[in-house]
Amino acid sequence: QELYLLIMKDTSLYQDLEDEILKLHQLVETVELKVTDETPPPNKQVKPLFRHFRRIDSCLQTRVAFRGSDEIFCRVYMPDHSYVTIRSRLSASVQDILTSVTEKLQYSEEQSAREDALILVTMASSGEKAVLQPSEECVFTTLGINSHLFACTRDTFDSLVPLPEEIQVVPGDTEIHRAEPEEIANHLTAFHWELFRCIHELEFVDYVFHGERGRRETANLELLLQRCSEVQHWVGTELLLCESLGKRAHLLKKLIKIAAICKQNQDMLSFYAIVIGLNNAAISRLRLTWEKLPGKFKNLFRKFENLTDPCRNHKTYREVLAKMKPPLIPFVPLILKDLTFLHEGSKTLLDGLVNVEKLHCIAEKVRTIRKYRSRPLC
Repeated sequence: QELYLLIMKDTSLYQDLEDEILKLHQLVETVELKVTDETPPPNKQVKPLFRHFRRIDSCLQTRVAFRGSDEIFCRVYMPDHSYVTIRSRLSASVQDILTSVTEKLQYSEEQSAREDALILVTMASSGEKAVLQPSEECVFTTLGINSHLFACTRDTFDSLVPLPEEIQVVPGDTEIHRAEPEEIANHLTAFHWELFRCIHELEFVDYVFHGERGRRETANLELLLQRCSEVQHWVGTELLLCESLGKRAHLLKKLIKIAAICKQNQDMLSFYAIVIGLNNAAISRLRLTWEKLPGKFKNLFRKFENLTDPCRNHKTYREVLAKMKPPLIPFVPLILKDLTFLHEGSKTLLDGLVNVEKLHCIAEKVRTIRKYRSRPLC
C-alpha cells in the first residue's frame, strides 16, 4: 500500500508505468478485501466519488471536477460474478469498454467476431437488465445506485442474476448506531459541498438543453443527483435493517436529528434527501415505530414535511432558502425543475430571432448557483 501511494505521486512523470500501476492497484484492492474480512481497519477508507468505479488519485488529492477525458478504474462483472478491473475514459463508449474487457479476458479477434462476442449489460439489484448499444457513451454516469456493469454473451444473458450482496442483506449493527448525529450531519455537509463545488454552472444548462447528448459535460451534476438518491435509499435501508422496535425508534429519532442539523448547516440537499427517505411508503407504514417516537420529534418532523411540501411551487422551501446566506447547498433537483420549466415553457427562437428574455431568466437562475458558492464552507 505504501509503495502504491508513492508510485501514484510520480504517475505524471512516468506515464509508461500505467499498466504496472493497474496491476498494483488490483493487488492493493485484493489485500484490502482480505483485511476487511479478517479484522476491521483502524481508519475509515475514503469513499470513491462514484459508487461503481474509483479514480486512482481520489484518496490522495482534494476532489476535483470530472471531465470526459478523465481516466478511471471500473469493475465489469461476468455471469459467474467474477470481475475484471479496467482503466477507461469517463466518456468512453460501450465499444471501448468491451474492447478493454475483451483484452483482459484474452478473447481472440476471431471469437469476438463470432456470435459469442461480448455485450455490455446494466443489471439492477431488482434483476432488471438492459443491453447497452455499442455507440452509447458516458455509461458510468448513467448507472443507478444499485446497478452494475456485466459483460456476457448473448447465450448467457438470460442467466444473469444480481450480485449476492445486492439481494442478501444481513441485519446487524452498523456505524450509524454508534456515531453521533452531529458527526454524521457534518460529514454529509462536507461531502456534499465538495460535490456541489465541483459542478460548473454550465452543467445545469447542458443537462436541461442537451439531455443525454450533453452527458459527458454533466458528469459532476449526475454524480450529485446519484448521491441524493443514495442518501434517500440509505435512510430507508438503515431503518428496515433494525430488527428490534426499540432500536428502530431510536434510529428514527436520530435521523430526524441529523436532518435538523443539516438544515442548520444550510445543507438543504441532505435535509431534503433524509426527509424524502423517511416519507418512503416502506417507512411510513411502520406504525409502531412512529408511535414510539417522542411527541417533540413528531412535531419536528411535521415541520420538516411542511417545509418540503411541493404545494404552490415549493413556496415554503423557497421562502426559507431566500433568507439563507452563502455558503449553502440547495436542493439541486428543484433547480433543474425550474430550468426545465423555463426551457420547455418558451421557445429559444421566435420568428427567427433569439428569445432574449428566456435566456436572461436562465442566466439569472444560474447566477443564484454562483451566489450559493460565493463563500467557502468553514
